[in-house]
Amino acid sequence: MKTARPSAPDLDVLATLMKRHTPTDGIHATAIPRLVLIRASEPTTPLHALHAPALCIVAQGRKQVLLADEMYVYGSDQCLVASVDLPVTGQVVEASSTRPYLCFRLDLEPGQLGDMMMEAALEAPAGNGLARGLALGPVGATLLDAATRLVRLLDTPRDIPVLAPLFIREILYRLLADDPTAKLRRIAMADGRLHSVTRAIHWIKEHYAAPMRIEHLARTVHMSPSALHQHFKSVTSMSPLQYQKQLRLQEARRLMLARPMDAAMAGHTVGYESPSQFSREYSRMFGAPPSRDIARLREALGAPSS
Repeated sequence: MKTARPSAPDLDVLATLMKRHTPTDGIHATAIPRLVLIRASEPTTPLHALHAPALCIVAQGRKQVLLADEMYVYGSDQCLVASVDLPVTGQVVEASSTRPYLCFRLDLEPGQLGDMMMEAALEAPAGNGLARGLALGPVGATLLDAATRLVRLLDTPRDIPVLAPLFIREILYRLLADDPTAKLRRIAMADGRLHSVTRAIHWIKEHYAAPMRIEHLARTVHMSPSALHQHFKSVTSMSPLQYQKQLRLQEARRLMLARPMDAAMAGHTVGYESPSQFSREYSRMFGAPPSRDIARLREALGAPSS
């Protein structure tokens, strides 16, 4: 069944609602739990972040997300779905003061998509391999309509407790049911291997600064080392060690930006024993040595350099 595409006027309605509730650029929490609205009036520099499970729909503009060496570019014609925590690099690539980038982000609870698949008795796609934990899917007219009605509730706050949970359920159902390729259903499948990979991700997040032995992690999540490596890479596009490295470097950058801390201390705090290795890997990921990168960031943010 072909999914009906949303019309330009339908997108304009959502954009108008979102502009009303995003008076400035930035990330805006809303009165609806787990709904965040994002606005940018110009293209942004690449931002390294840990992308939590979420559905992202763009009403205006365009964004690109880099996962390892895979690029995902999407605008109003496609939505982005993340099913697990993933270290990514995101960048708004199309935005202006007259047509700002506007993004609807609905954060997802663990297993929420899988629960909807089972409740709606949606057919699981063929294939035995685990799907990537990040995927693009179509934005059909029915999905856009449900998202628009959810945002419109911000104009009538007293309706939110009753209607928001219903609209969110509809959004998840439309997201999965109206996907003609079943790509998004693949990442929603309740699979024991995916559960083990998710547990491995949570373990790495909690122990990112500690030395990691794959054999120990595999035992913790009840998989063989080879199976863990294979399935972890299928979902995240990187090995467990590469995932840990991304978390370490992102946290070191945050620490140096947030407080007076030199590179040697930041590297040691996140688990690096060798300052030279930390500086080398930091430069490879962020494009400049730690001191120069942090000075550049502080200048961009208008913060003091020390």
